[in-house]
Amino acid sequence: MPSVALKIGEPPQQLPQLPGAEKEALAIASLFHTQAITGKDATKAAVIKRLQQARIVHLATHGLLDDFNGLGVPGAIALAPDSQDNGLLTANEILDLRLNAELVVLSACDTGQGNITGDGVIGLSRTLITVGAPSVIVTLWSIPDSPSALLMAEFYRQLQQNPDKAQALRQAMLTTMKQYPNPSDWAAFTLIGEAQ
Repeated sequence: MPSVALKIGEPPQQLPQLPGAEKEALAIASLFHTQAITGKDATKAAVIKRLQQARIVHLATHGLLDDFNGLGVPGAIALAPDSQDNGLLTANEILDLRLNAELVVLSACDTGQGNITGDGVIGLSRTLITVGAPSVIVTLWSIPDSPSALLMAEFYRQLQQNPDKAQALRQAMLTTMKQYPNPSDWAAFTLIGEAQ
């Protein structure tokens, strides 16, 4: 995980590991018979390379709300730092991409938040739709690791049976709710854009 300053003027601290996120990524990759990019291999360069070719993009990591470049578009996705990069894929960097994905899922805290303007919320979700993703699933608040992993795996199982993303997300929430009845554990996820 990269290091970021959690408050202005404080020294950067390494973001905590998310063991549930790795399990989530591996479980979802097996459903699609593909290879998950995890741990130190999940660098910005590796992720961007696969991002632009993928039909479905799933990122299970930390989401950050700050405007790291000071350009008015808040949000970043935490990836593995390497010798070339700090590991933060910012909303401004995403704007330089062109996605062919029909669905992008940001299974990370607060990824549906941003700056509220007269044009709506400006953040990661708007950025992803701008670069070509017709459907984006984001979260409206901080999400717990284990319930999120369960919900996301169930979402993709449902999606394989029914192409309606809204219905698949609803069914996944109903399933997760049985094991985790507190809405704060499962209700943060929301679909933005097209349902099918």
